[in-house]
Amino acid sequence: MNKNNLKTPYFMIDEKKLVANLEVAKRLKELSGVKLVLALKCFSTWGIFSIIKPYLDGTTSSGPYEVKLGNETFGGETHAYSVGYSEDDVKEVVDICDKMIFNSQSQLAAYRHLVEGKASIGLRLNPGVSYAGQDLANPAREFSRLGVQADHLAPQVLESINGVMFHMNCENKDVDAFSSLLEAISDKFGAYLDKLEWVSLGGGVFFTWPDYDVEKLALVLKTFSERHGVQLYLEPGEAIITKTADLVVSVVDIVENGKKTAIVDSATEAHRLDTLIYNEPASVLESSENGKYNYVIGSCSCLAGDQFCETQFEQPLEIGQKLHLLDSAGYTMVKLNWFNGLKMPSIYCERANGQIEKMNEFSYNDFKRSLSQWTVS
Repeated sequence: MNKNNLKTPYFMIDEKKLVANLEVAKRLKELSGVKLVLALKCFSTWGIFSIIKPYLDGTTSSGPYEVKLGNETFGGETHAYSVGYSEDDVKEVVDICDKMIFNSQSQLAAYRHLVEGKASIGLRLNPGVSYAGQDLANPAREFSRLGVQADHLAPQVLESINGVMFHMNCENKDVDAFSSLLEAISDKFGAYLDKLEWVSLGGGVFFTWPDYDVEKLALVLKTFSERHGVQLYLEPGEAIITKTADLVVSVVDIVENGKKTAIVDSATEAHRLDTLIYNEPASVLESSENGKYNYVIGSCSCLAGDQFCETQFEQPLEIGQKLHLLDSAGYTMVKLNWFNGLKMPSIYCERANGQIEKMNEFSYNDFKRSLSQWTVS
């Protein structure tokens, strides 16, 4: 399959870049003793799990379908967590998960009888401290519904579960800041943790970021684990797949109204939603910091503010030209939607030997079937 002949839009996952991240993860595990479970809420493209599985210990989920996907396509440990389970949810996944983590003491009390003897039982705690660049992604924000706060915790509850989960980071690239969070957790919950078997510290620790001090992180994790006598888990998502995939689009029109806008055959609203939600502009491979031709890279959706970024190029853009929107793996493919009836990007993987493999392709029938399968008579 020739990459130059592929029809846009499409995601291209790079196996070499993915393995480079996974080798860092492997080193962290060896140095610290921590176990790593892939956060499926960030990345669930199971067609490439064969690349990831040798490096990680399993998967963690945020809903019942993710539990089933992790169990069926990844294996290893399957952790089940949800902000709000129904009884049917619990019954659906309890026989295929290794750990079931409840978000509240009320859910734990309501459903633990369904889990006992089948899976290790955990509870999410909210430490009241966090590292997050935006309030939308801050688990410790005011009035947070995520986890049990220390002053609401019934001590006897901790005596009847196997482990706890804290998730209090979002793209934390600062090992010292993470270490401070662990100290706060030890101070607030240490007496409880000493009685448990395992502790998950959630995701958001960006240990594959350039120049991240992996050795220092490993020491911090090992010290915490030994202090409380627990098996530690991290739940990486972005750390595993950062900078491993591009969203490749084509310029379909160029319009001007004070600024030139290159309209491409993709949309943030449909294909790269976090660009819109968090107001985080995309980076374009073909752009140039010192380029003299300025363009807004606008989507083909009808949403007025739907654009990928504003950037510069060495040469004027042309209709039909392909652009690579970098770092488009995390929270993209799991959030694809059919807004405006736009063509959904295909998903490919460029293997280490240069071979291009198709992971998925979508058609009009997929769009139609997602909306209705029966007619009202």
